[in-house]
Amino acid sequence: KEKSHKFRQMRELLLLLIWLLFLSQTMSTSFDVSSERFGDLQILRYQVPGFEELTLGQKELVYYLYEAALSGRDIIYDQRYKHNLAIRRTIDTIYETYNGDRTSSDWKKFDVYAKRIWFSNGIHHHYSNIKFLPEFSQEYFNHLLSNSDASKLPYPLSGCETENNLLTIIGPSIFDPTVGSKILNQAKDIDVVQNSANNFYVGVTQKEVEEFYSKKLGDGDQQPEWGLNSRLEKDESGNIIERTWKVGGLYTEALEKVVFWLTKAVQVAENPQQKESLEKLVKYYESGDVKDWDAYNLAWVKDTESRVDVVNGFVENYLDAMGKRGSFESVVSIKDLEASKRIETISAEAKWFEENSPIQDEHKKKEVKGISARVITVVVESGDSAPSTPIGINLPNNRWVRQAHGSKSVSLGNIVESYNLASAKSPVLREFAFDEAAVERQQLYAALASDLHTDMHEVIGHASGQINKGVGPPEQTLKQYSSTIEEARADLVALYYVLDPKLVELGVMPSLEVGMAEYDSYVLNGLITQLTRIPVGENLEEAHMRNRQLIAKWAYEKGKEERVIEYVRRDDKTFVVVRDYQRLRVLFGDLLREIQRVVSEGDFASAQALVEGYGVQVDQTLLAEVSQRFKKLDVAPYKGFLQPKLSPVKDGDRIIDVTIDYPTDFA
Repeated sequence: KEKSHKFRQMRELLLLLIWLLFLSQTMSTSFDVSSERFGDLQILRYQVPGFEELTLGQKELVYYLYEAALSGRDIIYDQRYKHNLAIRRTIDTIYETYNGDRTSSDWKKFDVYAKRIWFSNGIHHHYSNIKFLPEFSQEYFNHLLSNSDASKLPYPLSGCETENNLLTIIGPSIFDPTVGSKILNQAKDIDVVQNSANNFYVGVTQKEVEEFYSKKLGDGDQQPEWGLNSRLEKDESGNIIERTWKVGGLYTEALEKVVFWLTKAVQVAENPQQKESLEKLVKYYESGDVKDWDAYNLAWVKDTESRVDVVNGFVENYLDAMGKRGSFESVVSIKDLEASKRIETISAEAKWFEENSPIQDEHKKKEVKGISARVITVVVESGDSAPSTPIGINLPNNRWVRQAHGSKSVSLGNIVESYNLASAKSPVLREFAFDEAAVERQQLYAALASDLHTDMHEVIGHASGQINKGVGPPEQTLKQYSSTIEEARADLVALYYVLDPKLVELGVMPSLEVGMAEYDSYVLNGLITQLTRIPVGENLEEAHMRNRQLIAKWAYEKGKEERVIEYVRRDDKTFVVVRDYQRLRVLFGDLLREIQRVVSEGDFASAQALVEGYGVQVDQTLLAEVSQRFKKLDVAPYKGFLQPKLSPVKDGDRIIDVTIDYPTDFA
């Protein structure tokens, strides 16, 4: 027995060393992932290992997809808020042409404000959804405008009494905290459409939106994502109309450029399946028909052989309280052949995970289809994916497409690696971890635990379970709570299985210590450390933050009598500690069963009770303490990325190579 125990210990250590060795080789050791810092933001950088190994044809394909991605930049600004483009162009003009003192304290405040706008794709915080205000005065802003090139401003500067005056149009949006205060307002018992500042709806109420789309629903389960790519508004006669985002419609200038570059990409596609999917994407942008979006996704899901891949479209609906409008985003990537082996191992067991899930049998998929999984190396991100980026993606979002034809799940390997390298230097762990044993466990296993959580969340979580026949999609049944509930569901799948011996058996983690590290990290984040991201006095607004607190707080409350999770006060500081990991896993399974029921049955009342009861309200005394402790650490709570720059090398009109550079300056 003793020899067997030692053998297991050696095996665990060997697996861990192999994994750490892999991480150390994915990026150049001389590459500094950290760039500049401003406001509450730390700018990071990432490398693209494997790019030089691509064939010329693959490099050319990547370059065209890169240009298509960047061509949609203006769209996300306008989607987030109606005056964002005018504000950005004004800020850009000042930054480029101001001829005054650039060393003053006021200029430094303007510099921070400008960079925050570029980072957040507008004037609302990229994560909290709350408008941030400049620290300089309106008088100084007027001074900046008076000493900049007025010909480049989006509206006339003179004529203060006219409606078209620049300051009349954008001044209140910048300086008045009551104007457009929240890009997304999901509060209980309000009109979430009229109280949200995003540019998805004009002059319509929540009730009118619900009635409009209830009339669109036809018979059968194969419904497209109605409203995904349009703005809903009233015409001059008061009729409600959709203005579609397409070539010849809204955003045509940007989408024409996107289509131009996608058409070039079609000509150098790696194989017929990839060519078909890109052609269907072009057709969708030209028609604006959401059924063409489904057709594109069906072709895209089938393309599992290409080394180069792209997400490009109106995809995630997190910014819409009604859960309908998709924000523009693009992620261009290449497959990491070696790293994909781990995630492919998990994907191959999708049927086992579904069958052994703690959810009710009637809510399990009877047949698990086509879950394609890989680790990707990101080449460029844009729109809603940049500079703040996801670390995992599971698409398409349309449930009938996923259920009938499968999905693609990816982990963004080089993005995760940059995050890990930056986090390794952070003092946050030692400040908030319960004891030295918890610190040591995190130092050993946190990166792998996080990777496995992301893998399970994207590959198994989002792809699991089914909705009862006759029940509508969550954005229709669960309304403003759908995003939080869906993220909680996927997280709970990951949490339930990350402490399962099955993952050790599969060889993707050395021992259950990895799962315990993830439990420590998740509970700590859900109850304490994510509070470093919000100001004192606020509650949680963002779907992922709500879902994490919902899970951790629910488990704490349900396990309180058994002391499964405990708050501990020591040296006037609050800590949280997991006392019983196996019991906590059971609780995660119980909550997963209930949340899957809520989704499967479309139970709005229960969704509302879970989110409002556990996911929104913050203990303000604890928040004040956490904020004070975090401030002393001098660490930025949010991170995002500078994007690499691709440049074609030409011989006449012919591309003979594509080079990649890594900028260091965010401006």
